[in-house]
Formats: sequence, C-alpha cells, structure tokens
Amino acid sequence: MSPALDVPRQLAEPAERGTLTIGHAVVRKVAQHAAGQVAGTAREGKKAPKAKVGGQDNDVDLALDLALHYPAAVRAVVGDVRARVAEEVEDITGYRVRSLAVTVSALVPDSAPRVR
Repeated sequence: MSPALDVPRQLAEPAERGTLTIGHAVVRKVAQHAAGQVAGTAREGKKAPKAKVGGQDNDVDLALDLALHYPAAVRAVVGDVRARVAEEVEDITGYRVRSLAVTVSALVPDSAPRVR
C-alpha cells in the first residue's frame, strides 16, 4: 500500500471548496413529489401535482396545480400541501420558499364511476 493512502486528506475550508447550485427543475420535482405525498391529492397520470418554480438566489416562488380526490376537505388538504411542500423544499434544497400559490384544478372521484 502506498504511504500516500495512509495519510488522511485535508479538505479546504467550506468557503474555498466551490459552490453548489440546485436547478429549478430539481426544486420542481421535490415540490411535486411532496405535494403528491399528502393524503387527498391525486397522484396518478395527468392528475399528478404540477409545479412551476421562479425566484432567484436562495428564494423560490412556487405555483402548484393539484387535483384532489372527491370528497376532500379542500381547505384542509391545501393547508397540508402548503406545509409539506415548503418543509420538503427547504429541507432538501436549502432554498427558502418565499411564496406558494396553490390552484385546485379538479376534483376526481375516489373510485371509478359504475356503468349501468
């Protein structure tokens, strides 16, 4: 074994190591996933949550479009979505959610309608 492998490497100070940039596409995916984890939101196919991301630096603005299962307590589910998305985006990316707009664009039945 080489003597160089036995010596622990000294890392530069954090400020001297470089930068990390997390793209808006990643923030969008995190927001969509977090919204879809909330009970009452539709997660399948075209009804899955959709997000748009804006902002700059460490602040992001999010716009979510959701479909909810019917019957759902819309206000309660949207409140849970807001909390979950903001928490996940901030925890995973380190970005601060400056604004979060939610649009409920559809109510979908819990089960497929019966055909007679």
